[in-house]
Amino acid sequence: MTPEREAKVRNVLNRRQSDLTVILENVFDPHNISAVMRTCDAVGIQDVYVLNTKIPRHKKFGSKSSSSALGWLSIYQFDDAEACFAAVRQSCDHIYATHLGTQSVSLYDIDFTQKTALVFGNEHAGVTDEALAFCDGNFIIPQFGMVQSLNISVACAVSLYEGLRQRERAGFYNGTCRLPAPKAKTLAEQWRLYSEVEGAPQG
Repeated sequence: MTPEREAKVRNVLNRRQSDLTVILENVFDPHNISAVMRTCDAVGIQDVYVLNTKIPRHKKFGSKSSSSALGWLSIYQFDDAEACFAAVRQSCDHIYATHLGTQSVSLYDIDFTQKTALVFGNEHAGVTDEALAFCDGNFIIPQFGMVQSLNISVACAVSLYEGLRQRERAGFYNGTCRLPAPKAKTLAEQWRLYSEVEGAPQG
């Protein structure tokens, strides 16, 4: 690995957010999942949770949509909601679902400087009642058009970039590694190996 590549790996790793994540519940289209993963990498999310309780596990995700982001992320797949949310609770204190309800708040009212996870549901049915029971609240993305919906990958990107905006202002991307030291060390080695694999992204 070149010194320049080594420096990039270190700089990206030092800006990973250990306490910001997403849960994708029963998302049918693997290309939507891959597009979300690309956004997660862009905003510094390391851990992504894929929960399938209504559909089979995905055997692979759309590589073109992810633009090889898969190689830089830690993906955890679950088919049990309780186990999935228990795993997320180890790093996040607040879990919010994209769901239109009487108690839903605006995306812009969420404090993303807290340890936060966002749940995005199925393209057609949304977040299930089972998953909602594990959440601390619901949120919506303000919209003023005739069609009151966004593609899941777009909704996720809008939401996560609000998280990035708040966290950047609070100094969460100042280069001080927020990952536990053992995990950061393991990832650094994995990323170095991945960079050396033929066909791995080099930019």
